[in-house]
Amino acid sequence: MQTSYNQLYTKLQSCWRPTFVFLKRIMDHFHNNDLEYVVDDPFGDDLFREDEHQRNDDLDDAVDSEFEDDFESSKPQTDTSALEARNGKDIQGIPWERLNFTRDKYRETRLKQYKNYENLSLPRFELDKECLEVEKGQTFYDFQYNTRLVKSTIVHFQLRNLLWATSKHDVYLMQNYSVMHWSSLLQHGKEVLNVAKPIAPTWQRPGLLSKSLSRVQISTMAVKENLMVAGGFQGELICMYLNQPGVAFCTKITTGENAITNAVDVYHNHNGAMRIMVANNDAQVRVFDAETFASLNTFSFNWSVNNTSVSPDGKLLAVLGDSAECLIADANSGKVTGSLKGHLDYSFASAWHPNGQVLATGNQDTTCRLWDIRNLTQSLAVLKGNMGAIRGLKFTSDGRFLAMAEPADFVHVFDTQSDYVKCQEIDIFGEIAGISFSPDTEALFVGIADRTYGSLLEFNRRHCNLYLDSIF
Repeated sequence: MQTSYNQLYTKLQSCWRPTFVFLKRIMDHFHNNDLEYVVDDPFGDDLFREDEHQRNDDLDDAVDSEFEDDFESSKPQTDTSALEARNGKDIQGIPWERLNFTRDKYRETRLKQYKNYENLSLPRFELDKECLEVEKGQTFYDFQYNTRLVKSTIVHFQLRNLLWATSKHDVYLMQNYSVMHWSSLLQHGKEVLNVAKPIAPTWQRPGLLSKSLSRVQISTMAVKENLMVAGGFQGELICMYLNQPGVAFCTKITTGENAITNAVDVYHNHNGAMRIMVANNDAQVRVFDAETFASLNTFSFNWSVNNTSVSPDGKLLAVLGDSAECLIADANSGKVTGSLKGHLDYSFASAWHPNGQVLATGNQDTTCRLWDIRNLTQSLAVLKGNMGAIRGLKFTSDGRFLAMAEPADFVHVFDTQSDYVKCQEIDIFGEIAGISFSPDTEALFVGIADRTYGSLLEFNRRHCNLYLDSIF
């Protein structure tokens, strides 16, 4: 991952291009004075502003927190229900009828003008020939609800793991300096943690490297088994039990220019013990005990690690980063046991099928590769996005579906039982902050980061009893 924003700005200048005259430039400069908010499409952050004077709340206000009290949500007009969508309302609430262009025309132009960010300029002429021909037009998850009462935000344009569902009714996401909880059952939002204010760990034990923090810019997060883990832009690590007040453990695990925490994960090792894995830009992967927060191990690699994922049996570790090559390592020792070759750029996403035999990897070459862990010589299949890097990958817990998120506009859902040939394409507008299936596979959530139409989208798994919908 690139760490210098001056270098990143110079590189991205070459990606900027003319866009519609009706789009207002919302990033006149790359550095936000408070939170460095960078996305793949510098103009895509404010796609459909109706009022030029409307602006996003300044992040300095997050110090006093706009969410200190719960807010009730008797469905505002900005939200969209499944019934309204069936009656013709845009699921994001975009008023196409009041704009000077149609949705189809805007989609067509955006596909032509979008410039995918690349770190490596390797030839890609043969890539399309490798990609699987899929049957689009399937519907595995139906639109259920869209709310703007909670809005995802992104700190670093390459890191998009900022949304987690712990049930079909409970979702956690980042909004400025706040970790928010959204109840889709109650249609109610609540602030869980404000990281703009000073944070002091509640657990104090001898030898525990805890440290108070303040104004943390959360770059990645994970929520599993009642434990919320977040990584910060300056090497911070925050651990909080959702059923307990306060932050249990927080610290800075690394310092310096390459401090950013790129990925965090909560998993069970091969003995069943719960662990926390943290990947940083300093080419280190660190393992912590999820019960005591003691540091257990550190694995070193030759490049910045952007993403890690542990196999369901807790034995294998997928390591992805600033290399076209992905690695398979022993999850206990960190020893590299295999390599995955085929991608053409840096990788930022991975996911294991629940059977532990298939690994999916997402890359800035706009593809996801599927690997049979028993034979790493070549990928099983190559799945292609429409316009951008693959920055999010999630399997359902039953292994039936794989969700693949691009940086903006598209989430693809593949049916694994069709050998990934059948696909649902969720077509939206805006930067995608994260995707998450609920543990019971019944819901799919998508976080949209946009100053005007930022929102949380909910889709529900389609079953055979759809005729019931016509009754209501």
